[in-house]
Amino acid sequence: MEQLPVGEWVRQLNGIEKGKFTVENVLGYCQARGVEAGTLEPFLHWDPCCYTRNLIFKCELFEVIAICWQIGQLSRIHNHRGQNCWMSVPIGKLKVQNFRVEVTDRAKQVCHMVPTDTYVMDALHPAAVNPVEPVHQVLNLPEYNERAVSLHIYSYPYDSCEVYSADKGTYMDVPLYYTSEYGKLSAALKSS
Repeated sequence: MEQLPVGEWVRQLNGIEKGKFTVENVLGYCQARGVEAGTLEPFLHWDPCCYTRNLIFKCELFEVIAICWQIGQLSRIHNHRGQNCWMSVPIGKLKVQNFRVEVTDRAKQVCHMVPTDTYVMDALHPAAVNPVEPVHQVLNLPEYNERAVSLHIYSYPYDSCEVYSADKGTYMDVPLYYTSEYGKLSAALKSS
């Protein structure tokens, strides 16, 4: 796998024509080209309480976000609003647990879901979210015993998602925020 500085990796990704920005083509790009971990440093911000979302690049077609995971941190079960997503992990490794949502009642915001497959991502094993079964959870398991950074490509960018509670059988809309944008902490975080 070719290793590129993050700026060059984004530049080449941005060179993929809109009509060819498909699940297969972008996954192939991520499988052929990784990011030199050291070049991500200006974009990485860590929080002991929860993972952080750090915007690296955004255009009309896609955005690239670096998510920083402390040991043991995990995402809530969520979807991507029908948008495509690709993930690579230049630092550490992460587990992905997929879910199939079998029943939803939008009026009551209740659902029934079942866990399906899992896989592990690391520097050599990027992945694409399955558009047919897009609900998933990302975990930096305690037994991995190291921080992780994942790069997420979302096409198209979106600013909210549905978050699911498998235990309660409910789901709700949740707004999304950036911890940092282009290496600088977001304004709301600077003032807190």
